Amino acid sequence: MMAKGRNQRLRFKRRRTAETDYHRRSRMLRGGLPRAVVRLSNTQVTCQLVSYENAGDKVISTITGKTLVDKHKWPGDASRKSVPACYLAGFALAREAISIGHNEAILDIGLAASSRGNRAYSALKGMVDAGLEIPHSEEVLPSDDRINGEHISDSISKAVQVTKKSIEGGN
Repeated sequence: MMAKGRNQRLRFKRRRTAETDYHRRSRMLRGGLPRAVVRLSNTQVTCQLVSYENAGDKVISTITGKTLVDKHKWPGDASRKSVPACYLAGFALAREAISIGHNEAILDIGLAASSRGNRAYSALKGMVDAGLEIPHSEEVLPSDDRINGEHISDSISKAVQVTKKSIEGGN
């Protein structure tokens, strides 16, 4: 409902347009840890490590589906937002974060739906497997078969292994 009248106060614009849950954001920022942000677009996954500063959020590191293709040998014709691609993006982000001195974070999936085994939790599993400490429950993580791409095709399974080795060798 839109605020009308001189004694009513408008909510923040990002709240009115359902882009930000300020209560959830406030709880995440209280811990002082950087946020491991996972966002899915229509074409690719984006994983970022973001820290809070008074002047505004500072992006420490970013890995996207395009980065996987350009730097880490992910096949160009494969989906950049699939469960395996999300896992590898999370894995690459964590490797990069650890190499620059960040060992722990908190997961931020924004306003995305939270269901067991979804793509955001696939990225979380990649971050945890790479050594980043993120509080989570094992119940939400997808199965190893889905992460390896066995539900898609054998070529994706092989691509996951090649890309993972490329990421491990790069850092």
